Amino acid sequence: MRSLALSALLLTPFLGTLAQDGSLTGPASSPEAAGYSCDPTTCKLPNCACASTNIPGGISQNDTPMFLVLTADDAVQSYTVNAIASLIGQRKNPNGCSPKYSYYTQISYTNFTFVTDLYVAGNEIADHTMTHIELAGSDEINGNLVTLNALAGIPLNEIIGFRAPYLNYSAAMLTQLQQSGFTYDTSSTASIPVNQNGTDAYWPYTLDNGLANDCLTFTDICQGKPKLPGFWEIPMYAIFDERGGAGTHLMDPWLDGNATAVLSWMKNTFAAHYNGNRQPFGLYTHPIHIATGYPGVADPTTTISMINEFIDWAQQQSNVWIVSSRQLLDWVRNPVPVSQLNNIPSFQCAMPVVSEKICNGIPANENGLLSSCPFSAFPFFTCYGCPATPPTPADPNPSQPVVSGRLRYRLPSDCQTAFWDPIGNKCLCQNGTSCQFNDTTRPIGPNGANLTGGGTGSSPAASQPYIPFNGGSSGAIASVQISGGAVAAVIFGFAGVILGAVSTLIS
Repeated sequence: MRSLALSALLLTPFLGTLAQDGSLTGPASSPEAAGYSCDPTTCKLPNCACASTNIPGGISQNDTPMFLVLTADDAVQSYTVNAIASLIGQRKNPNGCSPKYSYYTQISYTNFTFVTDLYVAGNEIADHTMTHIELAGSDEINGNLVTLNALAGIPLNEIIGFRAPYLNYSAAMLTQLQQSGFTYDTSSTASIPVNQNGTDAYWPYTLDNGLANDCLTFTDICQGKPKLPGFWEIPMYAIFDERGGAGTHLMDPWLDGNATAVLSWMKNTFAAHYNGNRQPFGLYTHPIHIATGYPGVADPTTTISMINEFIDWAQQQSNVWIVSSRQLLDWVRNPVPVSQLNNIPSFQCAMPVVSEKICNGIPANENGLLSSCPFSAFPFFTCYGCPATPPTPADPNPSQPVVSGRLRYRLPSDCQTAFWDPIGNKCLCQNGTSCQFNDTTRPIGPNGANLTGGGTGSSPAASQPYIPFNGGSSGAIASVQISGGAVAAVIFGFAGVILGAVSTLIS
């Protein structure tokens, strides 16, 4: 079965490396080192954007959504689903839709059925190389695309984002990403406080005029390099302690201090973004650090409670939305006032209603489709047929042996939905033309109105009716003043059912 115990066994070899991802010792750039120049009169949305602290589209602060970006790195296993569900399993955004995550996924130690489930639930699946190596080449980067497509059923055109392992990238890697057809990278750091002169907390921007972050860290970037027209960079926004720019924290900040201190850092940094030009605020996680039930390790209940306390508090502020990197970029490319966020397709929560045997995380649909692939290095499950050998950078899509008539058709390049019939060799719901949709999107309501509450209980905290958003004649919303101190869409509602039914599905 797809168990946490299996996850623990598989993940042991690289647990020691995770805390090193994204560590910072101070500012990684400066205006002088950046040497950045961009003309906003010629570099215009949706396909070009200057590195700027100004709100995209000239939208007023009061009409600008405050985005809380949630991401998870590395392998996807049951612990990943459980850890993330403990934070957002019962939450809603102001339009009634469940928050989405971005999963920067590696192949090593990944259980592909969970990747499929998360994608169908509306989360973003992105590239983190196959084996989590530094400065990976095209075999690791593009091989990851091929395997995620073949064994998790993710359409190739849906994998648009990349994060470098250890956040160690280069100009050559960014160039490779553009050549491979990626839309964005999110490996750079915004490491100067947003309310400090010379801040590098830019809204996402294109590299038409080079990079403007990490100029003190990497060679061959900044000073107008690398020029990659139309390719986006989404900075990772640091969290700052009481030392300001000298006290930077990035990934898993809860590893850097006690819960009370970290909660204060997160609130104060969030407030600076919120009360300024609303640059996004990110929680960038390695879910293993908030996993429960890991053998021999005490459950991090205090940390989980602290993170939920922070997200509860953030959701009680006006115009706060929990989003994936892709949703953030969708808004930046076509910015609209917060009252019109429902017009952006990725912010909606329509779900096709299908009864066919497909790989979509719903037990009734997947019954009989899942296969156990018991490779010694890392066993996994897939809904698309076990390969003859484990995927590698040299062979990311190994052939599939026919065993007792169990051949599964892999997702073809012309099927761009999550609804692929691997037995009937059929693409369902293509462009929404052949399926009925249940749309649970609601009129945008005020934050704090039954939106909060993490955990994975059976009764979502946001099940009560919403109050329609009014916003007043001017749409103005008061700024929040804070003192120091203090999955996944529809499918996460069924997380317990899905996990509990797995042994039935593969028997």
